[in-house]
Amino acid sequence: MLKKEWRFFLIAVGFFTRIPVPQFVDFQTEELNQSAKYFPLIGILVGLVGAVAFILAGQIFPQSLAVLISMASTIWLTGAFHEDGLADSIDGLGGGFDKEQALTIMQDSRLGTYGAVALFFVLLAKFQSLNHLHPAFVPLVLVAGHALSRLAAVWIMATAGYVKPNGKAKPLVTKICREHLLMANLFGFAPVLLMLVLLVIFQHTAWVISQLVLYGIVPVIAVWIWWRDKLLKRLGGYTGDTLGATQQLAELVFYLGVLTWSARL
Repeated sequence: MLKKEWRFFLIAVGFFTRIPVPQFVDFQTEELNQSAKYFPLIGILVGLVGAVAFILAGQIFPQSLAVLISMASTIWLTGAFHEDGLADSIDGLGGGFDKEQALTIMQDSRLGTYGAVALFFVLLAKFQSLNHLHPAFVPLVLVAGHALSRLAAVWIMATAGYVKPNGKAKPLVTKICREHLLMANLFGFAPVLLMLVLLVIFQHTAWVISQLVLYGIVPVIAVWIWWRDKLLKRLGGYTGDTLGATQQLAELVFYLGVLTWSARL
């Protein structure tokens, strides 16, 4: 069982990052379904890379440049996979008058005006949010943001259907069992729980801790509900691109929420 789970984890690593993994000659696309529970763990891995890049760059450069280098490292590591999904999703939903037209636009590899504007503002807002945080907060916030945002994508997969007859994300999750969803939740919330534990260790009050939950988690839930409702109304479900958009939107609002929380300390 451990060997199988390690295989599923490596499949998730190979699918979502540039990290080299062994070639599986007997690979079946349906195995991506079994890998879904590890998506937030991939987020932890990506966040750790961004955190290390920020810490190392911060030894030489000011915080603004360290944040840029950190963001560049995570974008390179994932091949801009989720950013591309955000741009395509906004292009499709912004330019499509109906479901079929929106899906057709999403499949177009060209970047449209809606997608370009959305991508610019999301990346800029993430940069500004991280740049205005205390540098001691940034590494853990990066890990938590990447993990929690990928959990949001898993919850889209668990509560909505895939709308295209085929596509790169088709094998990901046709169904997800309760045990896999529980494991994804553990990975997704683990960095946030670590943040809460550190606050307890450093003797912050219960009010401060509860405010982190309020400003950090509630906005992610609110955006997830809004985005899922939009996908169901416009498309009837999700696509691979909209999962990438889910990750980007959830990551952004988490950073904004933590920034709001830190400003009130």
